[in-house]
Amino acid sequence: MRAPKSYFRVLLCAVLFAAFAAAQQSKTPVTIVVTDPNGAVVPHAQVRLTPAPDPTPGVMETDEKGKLRIDLLPGEYSLSVSRAGFKRSDANVVVKQATDGQTITVSLEVGAFTDPISVTSDPEILLTVPSHDSIKLSVAQLKALPHISVTIHNTHSNADETYSGVRLSDLLAKLGAPLGQQLRGTALKSYVVATGSDGYQAVFSLAEVDPTFHPGEILVADTLNGTPLDAPLNAKTGPFRLVITEDKRPARSVRNLVAIELKSAD
Repeated sequence: MRAPKSYFRVLLCAVLFAAFAAAQQSKTPVTIVVTDPNGAVVPHAQVRLTPAPDPTPGVMETDEKGKLRIDLLPGEYSLSVSRAGFKRSDANVVVKQATDGQTITVSLEVGAFTDPISVTSDPEILLTVPSHDSIKLSVAQLKALPHISVTIHNTHSNADETYSGVRLSDLLAKLGAPLGQQLRGTALKSYVVATGSDGYQAVFSLAEVDPTFHPGEILVADTLNGTPLDAPLNAKTGPFRLVITEDKRPARSVRNLVAIELKSAD
């Protein structure tokens, strides 16, 4: 016995409806790209979406290329992106139906350095570089790094002084600062602010810090004339001091160094 035509019509409508519903629920492959104001990618940026993806990935952060790929249903989302050293970005984004994918780019502004400066029983230097987590180095950690020695003439005491320490460029390189062949273009606008425990500050262009660009040495020193700067004898100088060999006056030689921050001029 033949099935009535009405049955086939109902079956066809059901199939078409199911296909339409499946198309409506298909997800769009979305790539979220996070950069800094210079266009450099920002890895390990934390990403939050509201409503949350279903299922939510185990890791909601950008990879080493500053990207996070996630499949999302079409619709409107609140997107929040954060990273240490940057201001948080909040925005509303619309994910469209697109089988070939959609890219959302977020540019994070560099945050101001506002951490309080203090001298504790375990002195540390705070290093801050855009696109990287801030780190703190203790006296012991700095001593464990490769050192060089320099001798400068102190015009105040009219005596030669020999310091041992770590090149500032080596410390910044560990945090991904654009040095060597990467120091070009907009990166040349970058500068370093060194701060002492009394609030005294000195500024250097990043090109001054880079030994491939500029002669001389800039050290984070921990030893003076063979004596550690954390010794009572050097209480007014250490435990860390920024030392510059090419300056004719020692005005930028920051005593009791507590913070070094790399910034980029707008």
